[in-house]
Amino acid sequence: MASFSAHDLSSSITLSDVSFTWPDGSVVFDGLSFVVPSGVCSLVGVNGAGKSTLLHLIAGTVRPTRGSVSVPGRTALVPQHPDADPHATISDVLGITETRTALRRIENGSVDEADFDIVGDDWDVEERAVAELSALGLVADLDRTVGTLSGGESTMLAIAARLVHRPDVLLLDEPTNNLDEGSRGRLFTMIERFAGTIVLVSHDLELLERVDTTLELYHGHIRQFGGPYSVYRSMIDAEQAAAADAVANAANDLRRQKREMVDAQIALGRRARTAARAEREKRVPKIVAGLRRNAAEVSAGKFRTAHRADVDAAAGRLASAQDGIRADHTAHIAMPDPEMGTRVQVIDDERLYVDGPERIALVGRNGAGKTTLIRELITSGRVLVPYALVPQRITFDDPTRTIAEHLMAEHPDRTVQQVRSHLARFLFRGRAADRPLTELSGGERLRVALASALLADPIPKLLILDEPTNNLDITTTEELVEALQKWTGALILVSHDAGFREQVGIDREVRVGEPDDDEGDDGEGDVGGEGDEAAPEADGDVNTV
Repeated sequence: MASFSAHDLSSSITLSDVSFTWPDGSVVFDGLSFVVPSGVCSLVGVNGAGKSTLLHLIAGTVRPTRGSVSVPGRTALVPQHPDADPHATISDVLGITETRTALRRIENGSVDEADFDIVGDDWDVEERAVAELSALGLVADLDRTVGTLSGGESTMLAIAARLVHRPDVLLLDEPTNNLDEGSRGRLFTMIERFAGTIVLVSHDLELLERVDTTLELYHGHIRQFGGPYSVYRSMIDAEQAAAADAVANAANDLRRQKREMVDAQIALGRRARTAARAEREKRVPKIVAGLRRNAAEVSAGKFRTAHRADVDAAAGRLASAQDGIRADHTAHIAMPDPEMGTRVQVIDDERLYVDGPERIALVGRNGAGKTTLIRELITSGRVLVPYALVPQRITFDDPTRTIAEHLMAEHPDRTVQQVRSHLARFLFRGRAADRPLTELSGGERLRVALASALLADPIPKLLILDEPTNNLDITTTEELVEALQKWTGALILVSHDAGFREQVGIDREVRVGEPDDDEGDDGEGDVGGEGDEAAPEADGDVNTV
């Protein structure tokens, strides 16, 4: 997969001793210093690490509590959730309405100096705006209102609004959320052609493979890895394998030191008992026995002290080795086994036949009808086995409940112990299951929804996931990939992320709709650019319905 490389390498972003604290006293960064190289950089890290805050610091929309941020040239930030007045026009969002108005006045004969000052050097601003909109797949109607745009179009408009002003540094926060494959392709092309520096935050595995540099934000510090996400991942995995070996070796050493200390204590005890018996039996003069006893006690004390020191040192080495084990490498979702036969008929419909534990991806542009197809298959009774559906938008009937209370309410036939044991398989162990639903991140909400769906009796034989990676951090995405790789039932997956689909392992793709179809909105499962072209066909089997 090609990386983005057509960039000016003459300048870079520099953060020096940057600290940032929220008004409530929460410390996000303390003494953070690093240089962002030119080109395309991804910024990865778990949810809550401070990635978005770091982008805002670079953009200058928030100021560091201490330290400095140096950015070459003009900076533009596209936030994760672009917010625009639905009554505003595209021209308003692009920030060119005043310039366009001044241009109209000049074209109509105005010689007012103020109009020329407003236009400045932007005589071609309308042409540039139309070009940016067209390149991003948007209808080049500058007077169209924002309220008529879909979620994906709104994202692309926000990007166009920054590009039209020709920034030197472009900051993108989760840019592929809500984009279908056609829009994603146009975004990738824009990034490839951008002449300045791009820093992007994303969980999109395909996008993360197209960067020059990966920056990891971990525990308030930045590490730089030359290359895409796979290079970073392989290096971290190698480090963690070495750390695991170090823990195993340190644990073995601690056990050996403890065993030697116990053996030494047993030997000293025997020696002391022999000396005491000799003294009682008067086999040696009393004064000699006393001197020997005193010498033995001193020697034993030094021996015990030396062994305790060895044990303490071994325990310290173990603790130090354990510090090298990262929490994000120890969590694994444990999927239940539906015990599915290879010839079980799963779905019987002329649009989609599924037999046995097939793994199918539904692909196609937003609005093509993927979520509608899933809904119709379920409501029409065409799904012939127990199934579990996790929709794109996850909601809870009573968000004030705890995780455990939610699952108990959803499955009143299960005992508290059964619910808690099941939740532990989905990484909600002990007190973690007592957290309120309102406090959960996107990834945690997905794990709760998945846990609830798979707690059904009998265990579902078909798992249906509709855009599951939206709003997930990369760590949770990897947890989900690993879990789905181990899922032994049938799988229907809706996802625009080709990298995610590839890692999960798909047997065949089913394309829903044709590129020129004009079906209605896909419902809650598909939001994004209207009329986007279909994705390129995969190497494997691709059917069209």
